[in-house]
Amino acid sequence: MAADQRETVYLVPHTHWDREWYEPFQRFRLRLVDLLDDVLTRAEGDPSFCFTMDGQLAAVDDHLEVRPEDTTRVAALVERGQLAVGPWEILLDEFLCSGETIVRNLERGLARAAMFGTPMRTGYLPDMFGHCAQMPQLLSLAGIDQACLWRGVPSTVDSHAFRWEAPDGTPVRCEYLPNGYGNAAYLLSDEQRLPARADEFVARTRRWYGDDPILAMFGTDHSAPLPTLMALVRSLNDSDSPLRLEVCTLADYLALFGADTAGLPAVRGELRSHARANILPGVISVRIHLKQAMARAERMVERYAEPWAALWSPAAEWPAQFLDMAWHRLVASSCHDSVTGCGVDDTAVQVAARIAEAEQLGQAVRDRVVARLASGVPSDAVLVLNPTPTNRTGLVTVTVPGADVASMVDPGGRHRPVQRLSEREPTLYDAEFTGTDLREAILRRSFGQELFNRRIQWVRVEDTTVTFQVGRLGDPAFDIDAVADDLHARAAGTGRTWRLRILEEPLSTVLVEASVAALGWTSLRPSLESAPPVDRLVRVDESTVDNGLVRVTVAADGTLRITGEDGTVLDGVGRIVDGGDAGDTYNYAPPARDHVVDEPLSVEIAVTDRGPLLGALMVGRTYRWPAGLTADRAGRAEATEEVELAMRVEVRLGEPFVRLTVDFLNPSVDHRTRLHVPTARPATASYAEGQFAVVERGLSSEGGHGEVPIPTFPAGSFVDAGGAAILLDHVTEYEVVADGREIALTALRSVGQLSRSVHGYREEPAGPELPTPLAQCIGPVRMRLAVLAHGWPWQVDHVLRAAEHFRHDLHAVAGLGPAGASLSERRGLEIAGGAELTSLRRRDDWLELRLVALNPEATWAKVFGVTAARRADLLGRPGDPLPVDGGRLELALRAWEILTIQVQQ
Repeated sequence: MAADQRETVYLVPHTHWDREWYEPFQRFRLRLVDLLDDVLTRAEGDPSFCFTMDGQLAAVDDHLEVRPEDTTRVAALVERGQLAVGPWEILLDEFLCSGETIVRNLERGLARAAMFGTPMRTGYLPDMFGHCAQMPQLLSLAGIDQACLWRGVPSTVDSHAFRWEAPDGTPVRCEYLPNGYGNAAYLLSDEQRLPARADEFVARTRRWYGDDPILAMFGTDHSAPLPTLMALVRSLNDSDSPLRLEVCTLADYLALFGADTAGLPAVRGELRSHARANILPGVISVRIHLKQAMARAERMVERYAEPWAALWSPAAEWPAQFLDMAWHRLVASSCHDSVTGCGVDDTAVQVAARIAEAEQLGQAVRDRVVARLASGVPSDAVLVLNPTPTNRTGLVTVTVPGADVASMVDPGGRHRPVQRLSEREPTLYDAEFTGTDLREAILRRSFGQELFNRRIQWVRVEDTTVTFQVGRLGDPAFDIDAVADDLHARAAGTGRTWRLRILEEPLSTVLVEASVAALGWTSLRPSLESAPPVDRLVRVDESTVDNGLVRVTVAADGTLRITGEDGTVLDGVGRIVDGGDAGDTYNYAPPARDHVVDEPLSVEIAVTDRGPLLGALMVGRTYRWPAGLTADRAGRAEATEEVELAMRVEVRLGEPFVRLTVDFLNPSVDHRTRLHVPTARPATASYAEGQFAVVERGLSSEGGHGEVPIPTFPAGSFVDAGGAAILLDHVTEYEVVADGREIALTALRSVGQLSRSVHGYREEPAGPELPTPLAQCIGPVRMRLAVLAHGWPWQVDHVLRAAEHFRHDLHAVAGLGPAGASLSERRGLEIAGGAELTSLRRRDDWLELRLVALNPEATWAKVFGVTAARRADLLGRPGDPLPVDGGRLELALRAWEILTIQVQQ
C-alpha cells in the first residue's frame, strides 16, 4: 500500500516514573538510572528514536545525581527533539498542596528544563487523582496552552480533546488519554501478531479520535522501552499493513493540533468525575499526619519566612538558597504518591522527614528575620508580627518579666488588656552541699554564664545560703569561675552545710490583645496599670462561652449548640461517628456488616479558661470502639477498646467563630472516625476553598467506571454549606450527608494495606497488595478546626477573612534590645479590597506579589506603600508598568483571576 494512503498512528515511547511509591525513593532510583542509561544510549544510536520523560524533571535530575557526566548527553538529545523534558519538577497531587506549591513546581520545572534546551510546553498530568479548577489558568499564565491528562474527565467528553476552562474562563486545549497513559503499552508485545494487534488497537480507540490521528502512549509505570522497539516499528512500516507507526514525543503529536479549541466540548472547573477512570479519593484522608505536616510547612514558608524576609531583610541578605531548599522539599513532597500517603510505610516515613525539613528551613529563615527586628525592641518588651496584609487585632501569648502584669502598653501609650495564664514556680534547684563540694556543685551545673540553660543575672550570699537568679538575659560581665573560687575560699574547711538555690526571674505568661499593622510589627511592654474596660469580653460558665459575637453551649451528650451573631444556630456540632473501613490507602469501603459508634458512654465538662480575653471548656467523652475487623473483613470485631476523646472548645475576644481541638489516642485498626457539623438549613451544595479557587460542589459524584462515586471531597482553608462554615488548618476530606443536614469531616482513616484486589468500592486494584501497618495510625490523633455559624453566602459573611485569621496566628517573641528603650512599630505592605495575597517574595530590587480574586464577581484591590509597580507573568518575567498614585496602586481583577505584580517601596 502506498505510504500516502496508510493511516499514521503516533507512537510515543515514554515511562511513568513514580518517584516513590510501593518502594522508597532510593530503591526506585536504581531502576531509574538503568532505564535512562538505556534510553540515552539508544537515542544517540538511532536518530529516529524519541522518548518522553514523564513531564517531570525530578526523574532526570535523580539520574544525573548518579551520572553527572550524562548532563551534556541529555542536553544534546533535548536540543535534537529526541528527549522531551518538563514542564514540572514533580508530578504532583493537585489537591494536597497549596496553589503556590503548584506554581513553584511549574516554575522550577520549566527553569530546569530550559537548562537542557526547549522544555515540553504541555501541561502533562497523566496520573493525578483528579485535577484542580485553576489548572488551566495556571498553565496559561506560564505560557502553556495545552494540557494532557487521564483521570477525572466527565462523561460529557466523548472525544480525545476538549476545551478545559478555569473558573475565570481561561481555556487550554486538553488532550484526554482514553484508557490511560499506557493505552498502547503492550501494542508491540507480540511480534508475530503485530499487524493484527495494531489493527485491533486502532479499532478499539478510533471512536475517540474520529478523523484525527490516533495517539498511542507506549509505556507505563516504571517501564523501559522494548529493546526491539524501533525494529518492530520498521517491520510494521515495511509491511503491507494499512497502518504505519510514527515514533515521536508527546509534544510532537500535540503540535499537530495547536491550541485551537473551536468545536470541542467544554468543561469548566475541577475534574473529579469517576466516569472514565478511578480518582481514588481515599488518598485525601489516609495518613492524615502527612496532610497536617504539609500544611504547616507550606504556611511557614509561604506566609511567614518568605514574606517577612522580603519585607524586613536587606535585599543583599535575601536567603535565596535556604528558601530554594525549602521549596524543593515542599515540591518533592507534593508528588502524587508522596503526600497522598498511598505508598509503603518506608515511603511515608521519608516524606514526613522531607516535609519536616521544609518547615525547619522556613522556621530558620523566619527566626533570623524576627531576631533582627527583635534587636530593635527593648528586652523588657515583646515584638508582635502580623502575617496578614491587612491591619489586624488578635491574641498572642507572651511571657514577660514581672509577677503582677496588669496590661501591656503599645507604642502609642495605650494599655492593652491581658489575661493571666500562669506564673512560673521560681525555684529551679534547691540542694545542700558540704563547703568543700560547693565550688564543684556550681561549676558542674554551669555552662559559661548559664545555669539551667538560662543566663545568670546575679548571685547573693546570705550566711550559708547561695542564691543565683537566672533568666533570659543576664549580666554579660558575670564571671562564674571567680564567684565559685570566692565561695570555695569562704566555705571550704568550715565544716558547715551550704545551701545552693537557683531561682528563675519572676515571669508572667499572659494573653494580650495586640493590634498590628498590615504585614507589619509592633512592640508591647508589661505594665502594672490596668487597661480600660473592653466591650464584649468573653464570659464563661460551666457549660457556655459567649463573646458577644458567638455563643456556644455544651449539651449533655458533649455536642455543641453554636449561635452566630446574626442568630444562625448550629445544633449538635462535634458529634463523633466511628465506623469500620475494609478498604485500602486509595479508597474507603465500609464492611458489609458495619457497626457504627456515635454515642459516648460518658461525658465530662470542665472550664479551663474563664476569660476575659479567651474562654475555653474541655469536653471529655468516653467511647468503646471495635478493635478491628472480623477475620473475613465483613464486619467489625466484637472485642473493643476504650477511647478517651477530649475536645477543647475555645472562644476568643473579637472572633465570630468557635475554635475546636480534638485529641484522642487511636487504639483500633481498620476504621474511619469523622466529626459531624450540622447545617443551619438543608444544603444543596458545598463550597470549598483550595488551589486559588472556591469550588461549588453538589451532594453527589458522577460514577461509571467501577469505582463507587462517594461524594467525599478535599477542602483547603474552609468548607461551607447550609450556613455552617468550617475553618480548617490542613486539607481535609469532607462529605455533606443526611440530605444536606450535616457536614462530616474525616479526622482519621485507619487502614493496613496499600491496595486490595478485592475491594467493596472499587473493581480494579490501584497498586500492589502490600502491608502498611503505619497507616493504621495507632497513637495520638489531633484535629484542629473552627466553626462559623452564618446566614449569608460565604463571600458576604467574610468566611475567607475568618479562615485567614484562624490559620495564620500573630507571632510574638521577646525583645533583644536595651531595656527601657522606647517602643516602636512599623507597617509592612497593606492590601485592601477583594483579592487575597497568596505569595510575597523578592525578585532582585522588586517585591513580587501574587493576588487572587477569590470571588465569583469581578473585584478590585489596592496596594498601599509602593512607589513603582509593573505586571509580571506567573514565572516572574516582568511586563508592562502599572500606574502608582500617591503610594497607592489600584487594580481591577476578573472573577477568579490570578494576578502577579512586582512593586517597589
